[in-house]
This record gives sequence, structure tokens and C-alpha cells, in this order.
Amino acid sequence: MAAGREGETTGRTSMERTSDTELVMTRTFRAPARIVFDAYTRPEHVKRWWAPASRGIALVQCEADVRAGGTYRYVLGSGGEVVAAFSGSYLEVEPPTRLVYTQVFEAFPGAEAVVTVSFEEKGGMTTLVAHERYPSKEALDGAVAAGMEEGARESFEQLDRLVTSLRG
Repeated sequence: MAAGREGETTGRTSMERTSDTELVMTRTFRAPARIVFDAYTRPEHVKRWWAPASRGIALVQCEADVRAGGTYRYVLGSGGEVVAAFSGSYLEVEPPTRLVYTQVFEAFPGAEAVVTVSFEEKGGMTTLVAHERYPSKEALDGAVAAGMEEGARESFEQLDRLVTSLRG
């Protein structure tokens, strides 16, 4: 995996495996934190960036009750078929600076990850840091083997284009 430094220039997503069970993704966006947070959490925006488009995959279902104790479910599809589904619950929601939630790739229900996302704004730019903690080395290895790294990079590219358009 490519290592990166927090706060790198915009347009690049860094990923670093910080332990056997943890992965940290970092990207800086040219937009205020409130816009990046909204794009990251509001279903009408999430539908536009969360699925890697180059794979012919779309987010066909996107439900999110973004509040502590609320739940979400994202279903990816291609050609009328369900490809994958992810779900979880929100543990902490502090707009526009912090989000903590669980994430289950429903094909592997025993591998629930806890994701902590911070949105740090400086000078009109926002650095998003997503810290993913998996229950085991095998769970993280499985996520990486399923193409999570490449998919996340492409999705963050799509998120970058979306926040640029929302910035107006």
C-alpha cells in the first residue's frame, strides 16, 4: 500500500496501513468543511460519488439517518444486479468536523469496522482523514483483497469533483 502524509496537496488520496487492523485514508479538498461533510453524509450527494463509476457500478440504494444512533445502508448494483451492500450505525455525528460509524460489508457480517472521519478546515480547504479499524487482520486483508483501496481512491476522486461543483 502506498504510504502518505497527512495534509498532502489536494488531488491525491493517501492510504497507510498503520497496524494489522487499521487503515488511514487522507485527502484534502478545495472546499469548506461544511460542504465536504454534507457531500459525505447526505444521500442525494453520496449517490453521486460513493460507487466507483469506472467499474460500471452505481449506488442503487442509499438510505442514511445521520445522527448518533441512526443507521445507513448503501447498495451497489450493476446491470440490474446487486453487487454489494454496506450498512452500519452512526456512533458520533458532529457536523462539520467529525463522524464515527460502524461499517459492515454485508457479505462478511462478522467483520464490522469502526470508521472515524475528521474534517479539518484551513484556509477554505478541508483535509478529510478516515481511520478504519477492523476487528482482525483477516478482515482488513479481505477488504483490501476485494479492491477497497482502488475503489476508495476512485470514489474520493468523484467526491473531489462533487465538492468542487457544490462549492459553486
